[in-house]
Amino acid sequence: MAAAAFNAKSSRKLLEYALLLIARQHGGDSATAKAAQEAFAQWRSAAPAHEAAAQAALRGWAATQADHLQGAVPLPPTQAARDATARRRVLSVLGFVGLAAAVGACSRWYWLQPLEQMALHTGHGQVLARTLADGSQLDLAPRTSAQAVLYRNRREVRLTAGEVRFEVQANADRPFEVLTDWGRVRVLGTAFTVSVRDQRMTVAVARGRVAVWSGRTDAAEMRTPDAELLAGQTVQAGAQGLGDIRAVAASDVAAWRQGWLVFDRTPLPDAVARWNDYLAQPLALAGDAALRELRLTGSFPLRDPGAFVASLPKVLPVQVDRAPSGTQTIRMR
Repeated sequence: MAAAAFNAKSSRKLLEYALLLIARQHGGDSATAKAAQEAFAQWRSAAPAHEAAAQAALRGWAATQADHLQGAVPLPPTQAARDATARRRVLSVLGFVGLAAAVGACSRWYWLQPLEQMALHTGHGQVLARTLADGSQLDLAPRTSAQAVLYRNRREVRLTAGEVRFEVQANADRPFEVLTDWGRVRVLGTAFTVSVRDQRMTVAVARGRVAVWSGRTDAAEMRTPDAELLAGQTVQAGAQGLGDIRAVAASDVAAWRQGWLVFDRTPLPDAVARWNDYLAQPLALAGDAALRELRLTGSFPLRDPGAFVASLPKVLPVQVDRAPSGTQTIRMR
């Protein structure tokens, strides 16, 4: 009896280790998956017992789905001791014959559960700073909507509108990605911004480097990056794919955090929209199509919107008409 119990315990540990290596192959970045694949191949060839456990783990992983177990096996608490207790309870009910299927399904489901979820929203004129559980810092510009989700093997932020500055804590085992409808960004460095405005994504790097994919890209089938940006570089992705990489002053990235709006050959409608995120009385553009072709360059203090309005006729062929109601409309001269 003692020998049988020992063998069952030993087999279970081998199976769990095999499942761990399999899980690592299905999550994280390509380097982590490749390392796990190599470790799995080496481990299973080391002994007949390892190969038997590997075969059982592969069958359990491939043949089971976690969804149907959720009602019968609740999500284990984060404490390791409670997790082990829950796993032993499942094994005692199903028996060792069903070990591969049970542990495979539980392991997959367990790995897919988020450790932290955070809905992030800012309104008109509001900025917000948040620190994730991993220590990464997120700064949100006005009118921003995003959701941050931290998993055991990856970290994701889905940005639907607005702009976020990211200061990411490095962790090669848990890649950090920003997802938008216009592309995907994977962190290879630390400080950068991603914005979603006017049907396009803009990425700008203040420090380190990031990889950028245009379009909707499935993480499991992620191709070679369309571009890698270094500090002082920016790029846009839209319906037509990725644009040209341009230079940007690192100090201008997320300058709104220091109270400035910085424009570099920015279309006038985009510059006006940025100001309207902060102004109580929004600016308006007249219907002249020529206004949409104008480009603005300059740095303007957020505390003094009047300086921006006053400067426009000096740098662009426009005039600003003020109505008695307080509305300010920009027109071609």
